[in-house]
Amino acid sequence: MVNDVNNAEIIKNAVDDFKKIQKYMILAKKENATETYAELKDEYLSLKALLNVLGVNLTDIDKIKE
Repeated sequence: MVNDVNNAEIIKNAVDDFKKIQKYMILAKKENATETYAELKDEYLSLKALLNVLGVNLTDIDKIKE
């Protein structure tokens, strides 16, 4: 039971971070902040890989689609 709670918390935090990074990426692209966008993209890709390993379906929450 404790592991399920820990896993759920890890997944929730990663999803929240993923959504936040995407929001910042969209803003950086809009502002043509290419260096900021590149840094955010690295974090985005790491979070995306983690969420995939955790079995999270990103179809509905992935707004970047790169």
